[in-house]
Amino acid sequence: MPNPRVLYVDDDADSREMLRALLRSVRMDVTAVGTATRALSLAQASGFELYLLDAWLPDFSGFELCRRVRTFDTYTPILFYSGAAFPEDKNRGMEAGACGYVVKPDIDGLVRSIKQFALPFVPPIATNTLNTNSAGEQSTLRRQRVDEMTLAFTYMGGVTGVF
Repeated sequence: MPNPRVLYVDDDADSREMLRALLRSVRMDVTAVGTATRALSLAQASGFELYLLDAWLPDFSGFELCRRVRTFDTYTPILFYSGAAFPEDKNRGMEAGACGYVVKPDIDGLVRSIKQFALPFVPPIATNTLNTNSAGEQSTLRRQRVDEMTLAFTYMGGVTGVF
């Protein structure tokens, strides 16, 4: 079973890189882009299991992107992960066809939404160790399947997190 494919659209390069790393750590293939135009082109050309959108994009809004994606893809979950926090923003996202709306920087809410809509597609994994290089330092990350929907992470030094 192939890894689920996620299209993440955010004009902030740091946000794209952080979410890309998070989603890749749970075996999702992530394509991250900075414009709605590029995202629309990719969405039309390729199949994804999840669209993750920011509301504010440089060329046209994430709300408009959501509406346009829904004209040719009515099934794939669309989640907003955005700093646009007003109730009107959330309503606009849902009215455009999104399945959920999470306000930045609520990572826990984002994780819950991803679990709800995308993690059923993630294949089971065995416990393994990943070596990462952050600022020239080696660290170890162990991840293991806790149950069908939860991954546990233990970082060297005893810090533990659950996804």
